[in-house]
Amino acid sequence: MITARGPLLTIEIRDALRAARHRGLVQVECSLDLGKSTTIVELDGDGFRWCGEHFPEPARCRPRTIYYFDGAEFRPAARFSGSLVKLVPTQWGPPTFEIDGIKMLPTEHLSPYADAAHKVALVEPQGKRVLDTCGGLGYFAGCCVSAGAQHVQSYEKNADVLWLRTLNPWSPEVVPGEDPDAALALVHGDSVEQIARLPDGSFDAVLHDPPRFGTAGELYSGAFYEQLARVLRPQGRLFHYTGAPNKLTSGRDVAREVLTRLRAAGFNGELSGDGILATRRARH
Repeated sequence: MITARGPLLTIEIRDALRAARHRGLVQVECSLDLGKSTTIVELDGDGFRWCGEHFPEPARCRPRTIYYFDGAEFRPAARFSGSLVKLVPTQWGPPTFEIDGIKMLPTEHLSPYADAAHKVALVEPQGKRVLDTCGGLGYFAGCCVSAGAQHVQSYEKNADVLWLRTLNPWSPEVVPGEDPDAALALVHGDSVEQIARLPDGSFDAVLHDPPRFGTAGELYSGAFYEQLARVLRPQGRLFHYTGAPNKLTSGRDVAREVLTRLRAAGFNGELSGDGILATRRARH
């Protein structure tokens, strides 16, 4: 995947640059990569210079919006092609993203990257081949690689989410396709369709972080769970994020419904935080 990462601004960074200019400063230390690092920028009359290039300061910045430079101006990191897909800043640094205003990653109590690391640890990825069914911004996959996974094969259906990854400095670098020798390979494709081509028992662990049930019910189906069981070796671990999207409004317990389907598909499992940790039962 080709990345197009350059300076990223939020309203907080834009305001900090303006404040420094008003104090008469000619340079200031700040972050242009959502808190991943800091750098020195030189201030001028209508913007700043960084890495030998001039960047005009955006006249308007909105809260909860990340701006990227398109070669001429700063634009919101968002696209609309049927759904509005938007990269959203967090207080932690690593951003989350939204689809039609629905937040895709938990951010209230900790960084979405730290949340991913906690969930990845449940499947103990070191030395394992890991299937990442819904790649998103790549945090699960990146944490697997950092934890010593032998190989991570990731799938992501939404082309606009893949575009957000090219902007997001917290998203990991990938090898496009299904290279079994790559630390992290990524396919632009629907895992519901792609999984049928994968060999039996070809993975040691699975991470399944689907959109909510109301928008991607096929990823919660018994048929899909049977495919997960097929490609996962006996005693292999699965973490399935479920959240609780309908519990307060309708009383529906999606997590327990999922657990019932997983057990029918060949898993032993239990509720674990905001998801389910399951183990593939031995085949008979």
